[in-house]
Amino acid sequence: MFPLWKAVLSESLLGYISWSLYHALPPMIYYFPLQTLALTGLEVFAVAFFSPIFLIIGPFWRLANNKYILALLRLTMVGSLASYQAPNASIRLFILAAGVSSSLLVQTVTWWSGNSLQRFIRIWGFMLGKIMLLVLRIWYTSLNPVWSSQAANTVILTIGFIAAVERTYSGRGKRKQEANKTGNAVREAVSHPHWLLSGIAFGSLMFLTLWIFGEVSLVSRWAVSGHPHTGPDPNPYGGTVLLGLAHGLMLSFWSWSSVTSFAWFLVGLASSAGLLYLHTWSAAVAGNILAVFTMCVWPQLAGCFVSCLHPGKAMSTAMFAYVLELFFCVWCTAYKFVPGGIYARESSHLLLGFIMLCIGVVFLTGPKKDLSSIFEVKSNQKPLFKKSKNYIKLLLWLFVGAGLLGLGLRYKTYQKKLGQGVPKRDFSAMIWPFRFAYDNEGWSNLEGSANLLNQTGADFITIIESDASKPFIGNNDPTMWLGERLGFYTDFGPSTRDHTWGIMALSRYPIVKSTHHLLPSPEGEIAPAISMTVNFTGKLIDFVVAHFGNEEEDLDRKLQAIAVSNLLKTSSKQVVFLGYVTSAPGSRDYTELIENGNVQDIDSTDQDRWCSYIMYRGVIRLGYARISHAGLSDSEVQMAKFRIPDHLDSYVDNDRIVTDPSQVPEDIHFNPRFGSYRDGHNYERIHHFHMSTPKYFKQTN
Repeated sequence: MFPLWKAVLSESLLGYISWSLYHALPPMIYYFPLQTLALTGLEVFAVAFFSPIFLIIGPFWRLANNKYILALLRLTMVGSLASYQAPNASIRLFILAAGVSSSLLVQTVTWWSGNSLQRFIRIWGFMLGKIMLLVLRIWYTSLNPVWSSQAANTVILTIGFIAAVERTYSGRGKRKQEANKTGNAVREAVSHPHWLLSGIAFGSLMFLTLWIFGEVSLVSRWAVSGHPHTGPDPNPYGGTVLLGLAHGLMLSFWSWSSVTSFAWFLVGLASSAGLLYLHTWSAAVAGNILAVFTMCVWPQLAGCFVSCLHPGKAMSTAMFAYVLELFFCVWCTAYKFVPGGIYARESSHLLLGFIMLCIGVVFLTGPKKDLSSIFEVKSNQKPLFKKSKNYIKLLLWLFVGAGLLGLGLRYKTYQKKLGQGVPKRDFSAMIWPFRFAYDNEGWSNLEGSANLLNQTGADFITIIESDASKPFIGNNDPTMWLGERLGFYTDFGPSTRDHTWGIMALSRYPIVKSTHHLLPSPEGEIAPAISMTVNFTGKLIDFVVAHFGNEEEDLDRKLQAIAVSNLLKTSSKQVVFLGYVTSAPGSRDYTELIENGNVQDIDSTDQDRWCSYIMYRGVIRLGYARISHAGLSDSEVQMAKFRIPDHLDSYVDNDRIVTDPSQVPEDIHFNPRFGSYRDGHNYERIHHFHMSTPKYFKQTN
């Protein structure tokens, strides 16, 4: 009994480590072109996923099957978690690539070697490792603890080494009885599917599991719409995704007839289409059904996969499909920055359709049995298989229970934080392009971002480039993380499936309504915008936030400026615009916003701006500040303070600029933590006022 428990636990932990490595390498590769907005050549590190190709060669297979080499590969896999503590991004990328390569070699060798029970537990350990990853991300608010905390990284590294050593020693005596040549173990299998089809299907299934179910909040972000009908919030409704995945695994223990398999595949196919094309709750329900389908087919497809006679060819094919689909996913959104991108522009429907087709072919033609039935189980092993299944089910529901508990505790804490804004006439608004929370060293730094946002004291925050739910960015949810940490109401949009880089809005006060917009983008990347109304304790203020396309796309910028100016013009009499506009002050697009949008620039004398702008109508300007990024992003923070006038028809705006804070009331001062007035750029690694700010506004006497 105890050895079986130990085996299931150890394999689940090692499965979690493998999934963590597979999740981490693509964002680490993507970090470098993110700096240059072009391919850098470091994309070649994706070949780490192709390490199983060496196992096609007989001597390499025998070498990898050697107990000492296998132990070394396991330790390398676990040790690569220490890449989080590497001194720079380049070294971290190299170590991560070595870890992914080692993990795939171990996975290939162990899935095709050993007796049926060992292989059964290893494959299920990998699937349970995925559930474990999701549960840990729940407790760390969508982040993987091994990549977000040095303490957690060290703890998991230590436990991982223990599990790796335990697996090495537990198989030591048994391995002497095992043959070391390719195919000996798989001859126990009932049938031998072709490695090409099985490999493509398995790689596609792995990518689907990463893409849409890499974190339980992702389905909500695919289904999201504007307030008040946003669809299900990630917390607590991410719990339904976790339950769907768990129920899918439970369904996999059943045997299916050809008719029920075909009907079930049609349900899965329809649910994938529903997630793409339906909205809010309907899309979320479709996503939950897809979760059940995805995990339901995992054991059967994995069983077909390891029944192939050529492990090296099968795993290499799977990883080729996985990487190809991952790159296609990048091309769908980043099409403007990659060769041939125009042909993949906004083509997620083709990608998802191809994945479902590949999965369906093997699901419908493979054996309709649970994973244990894929192998010829000897009569004396049947009680062990039965016990193993019971332990697997028990561990699965322990994980699910822990995940639901984490969501419940987080939800309760978050609800207590909301609604803490005090009634006030003055408010501050802020814009920051924060590049998916990656700092200039290549590490995700939401903690630093939260500290900065908290120190600004802003009441309304818009963050550009904030959709990190894509698999090549991190599969996480910065909007949810920051909202829960700061106790702010949130709006995320447009939907992840709309192929934008995303906009996040955080508000200390309730968001009454909002609409998500896709701005005209005939040539360049899709430009998003959100128009919304915020209730400042009885005073309704409109906000329009937008992220324009690149400077090179002149037609796009022209059309986007017209579209946003129309949004401003049709907003209420009191509106604030926070935009990432790739045009200079006084340019055509700037003038379009000011004149046709009927708004004023927060500081028309500031001619040294690029991208970030704050404009307003119907409120009184009080202050304007620019705060250096200090390496936390590649862009500064801009913020402004406003007063809501008592009488909208008879107020007078402040028209005089002062830089001496003593000339204005203390309650409208910006946080002195950022220093005092400074001309020019601040290049120090601290957040400081710069570019001739802060400025305050008062009426001319």
